[in-house]
Amino acid sequence: MSPIRRITGWYFCKDALPYWCILLLDSVVIFFIGIFTYWMIHKSMVLLENRYDVIMTMAVYSLLGMVGARMYSTYSGIVRYSSFDDLLKVAYANVVTLALALIVSSIMKEEGIAALSALSRAETLITMVLATMVMWGIRVMVKVLYEVSTLDSRTLRVFIYARESDGVGLAKNIRTQRPRRFVLKGFISSDTRLRHARLMCCKVYNPNDDLAGIIKKARVKGILVSPQCVEEFRNNQEIQNVLIGAGCKIFMAQQAKEAKVEDGQISDDNENLQLREVSVEDLLPRSEIKVDLKSVGELLADKRVLITGAAGSIGSEIVRQVAKFHPKAMMLIDQAETPEHDIRLMMARDYPGVKATTVVASICNKTHMEKVFNSFRPQYVFHAAAYKHVPMMEDNPSEAVQNNIYGTKVIADLSVKYGVKKFVMVSTDKAVNPTNVMGCSKRICEIYVQSLNRKLRMDSENKYDDMAAVQPTQFVTTRFGNVLGSNGSVIPLFREQIKKGGPVTVTDERIVRFFMLIPEACKLVLEAGTKGNGGEIFVFDMGKPVRIADLAKRMIALSNAKNVEIKYTGLREGEKLYEEVLNELEGTKPTFHEKIRIAEVREYDYEAVCKDIDELVEISKQYDNMETVRKMKEIVPEYKSNNSVYEEIDREIERNKNIHVQEKKQAKNVQVMYG
Repeated sequence: MSPIRRITGWYFCKDALPYWCILLLDSVVIFFIGIFTYWMIHKSMVLLENRYDVIMTMAVYSLLGMVGARMYSTYSGIVRYSSFDDLLKVAYANVVTLALALIVSSIMKEEGIAALSALSRAETLITMVLATMVMWGIRVMVKVLYEVSTLDSRTLRVFIYARESDGVGLAKNIRTQRPRRFVLKGFISSDTRLRHARLMCCKVYNPNDDLAGIIKKARVKGILVSPQCVEEFRNNQEIQNVLIGAGCKIFMAQQAKEAKVEDGQISDDNENLQLREVSVEDLLPRSEIKVDLKSVGELLADKRVLITGAAGSIGSEIVRQVAKFHPKAMMLIDQAETPEHDIRLMMARDYPGVKATTVVASICNKTHMEKVFNSFRPQYVFHAAAYKHVPMMEDNPSEAVQNNIYGTKVIADLSVKYGVKKFVMVSTDKAVNPTNVMGCSKRICEIYVQSLNRKLRMDSENKYDDMAAVQPTQFVTTRFGNVLGSNGSVIPLFREQIKKGGPVTVTDERIVRFFMLIPEACKLVLEAGTKGNGGEIFVFDMGKPVRIADLAKRMIALSNAKNVEIKYTGLREGEKLYEEVLNELEGTKPTFHEKIRIAEVREYDYEAVCKDIDELVEISKQYDNMETVRKMKEIVPEYKSNNSVYEEIDREIERNKNIHVQEKKQAKNVQVMYG
C-alpha cells in the first residue's frame, strides 16, 4: 500500500476531525500567510528586523480569525463533505476577520503600538485574500482525496442523461453517496444549447455524437437517466441500442415518494433521488398513462366490490388499486388456493382498514356463486377470472368453454339477478379475429355480455317510459394486449433462460406483440369500467408493437451474459405473428381518455346467443375436442385456426361452403334452362 493510501486510510477512517482542529488549522493558515505576505513585499532582511512585531501582529489576526469563524461556524462541517456553501462561509468569516484586523491595526497605530500594527492595510487585505484561497484549497484537496480514496473496482464510471437542471441535481446526488457507486465522467443531453458545454467540470455530449467511441475512450460503464428524461430516453430506441451495445449498464433515477418536484426541477436534497438498474420492461417504448383516479375513487368509495380471478396477475392488481379507494367491503374469488392465501395476507398487511373476504371457489360452481352473491350483494363486479394460456387451451378446449364462457355467463347472470350496478369484464386482443381456442372463448364472452346488456336496455325501455325509474346492470368490456411480467409471460421466461445460459427460445423471428405495464392496464380498466355506460367494448392504445426477437436480444445484452443464443422454435398451436385489438370490420370512437377508444362491433340477439352457448357447453361436457371447436367456429365465423389440428375444421367448412355455392349455381342454371 502506498504512503498516500495509508495516510488517507488513517484519516478517513474517522467520522470527522474535532472542530478545534479545524479552527486551529485555519488560524495557523492566517498566521503564516501574513508572515509570507510581509516577506514577499519587504524581503528577508526587513522581516528579520521586524520579526517580533510581525509575529505579534499575526498572532492577533489569528485570534480575530477565530471570531469570524465562530460567527459563521466554518469549523462545524465535515471537511471531506465540503460544499460551495461551506466555501462561502469561509469567505464571509474572513471578511469579518479583515474588518476587525483593519480596525485593530488602525487603533494600534494611533496609540503607537507597532508590535500590533506591523502590516499595512494593503498587506492585511492581501493576507486575508491569500488565506481564504489556501483554506479553500485545503478543503477542496481533502474532498478530492476522499473521493479518490473511496473509489474501488466496483465504482462505475458513468455519464448522466439529463437536461441541465436535473442533471446537476443527479450529479450532486451521486457525489454524496457512500459508499461511492458512481464517478461522473460527462453528460448526455438533447438540449442543443448545451452541446460541447461543461457542467460541473464535465463535458456535455449530444445523442447524435459518436457516443460509442466516446464511451469507449472514457471507459464509461454506466448511464444514469434523470427522472425528467425517462420518457424521452425510453422512446429513443436508437440511443438505447448504442449504449447497450457499448456494454453500458443503465440506471433510472426516480423521485422518492415523499420528494417534491417543483417546476420540473429536482430538489437539491440528495435523499430525494433513488437509482436502480433498469430491466427490459423499463425500456419498452410507451408514453406515460394518466388516469382520472379521483373520479374512479368517488364511484368505488364505500361500495361493495366483487373481483373474480383475484389472485391472478390482473386480478390481484385490480384488488390493490380498488382497496386504495376505501370500498365498504371486498369479495375476492379465485380457485388457486396458495395465490389466494397470498392475497389474504397482502390485504391484512397493506389494507387492514378494508373489510375483505377471500373465497377459494370456481366461478363455474353456480350454487356456490349464488350463495356468495346472495350474502354479499355486490354493487360492482370486476370479472378477471379466465384460463389464458394459448397452448394449454388449444389442448383443452372443453375447459376453456366451461371456465371462460360458462363461468362468465354464471357471474353475468347473477349480477343481473342481484342488482349489480356495473359488471366489468377483462378481455384480450386475442379475441379479435381469433386464431386459437382461448381467443375465441373470450370473444364469445364478449358477445354474451354485450347481448345481455342490449336485452336489459331494451327491456327497460319497453317496461318504463321514464328511464330514470330503473337502472339495469351495465356490462362493460375492456380489451388489451400482453401485460409485462404477468404469470407465464415471455419476459420472466426469457429471464430464466438467460440465467441458465440459454438458449432463449423465440417462436418466430417476425412475431410482434403489444405490451403494457400491469398497473397501467388496471388503471385503464378501472376508469373505463366505472365511466362506461354499458354495452361498450373499450380497447386500449397499447403503444408501439415490439418484435419478440428484439426483446430477447435486448434482455441478453442487458444481462451482460455471454454466448447466449436465440433459438427459433416455430409458431405454437393457435399462435399468430401479430395481435390486433380490433376486427378489420370494426371502427373506433373516442372516449373520455386518449388511451381508451370504443370498438364499434356488430350486435347479437340475446336469445340466439344463449341457445348457441347452451349447446356449446353441453358439447364441451362430452370432451370431444373437434366437436367443441366446430361449435365455437359456428358461433364466431371469423375464428380461423392457425398452426393447429383444428385447421381441418376450417378446411371442412370451406369445402362445404364451396359445395353449397356449386349447388346454388346448379339450381340457378336448371331454373334458367327450364324457365
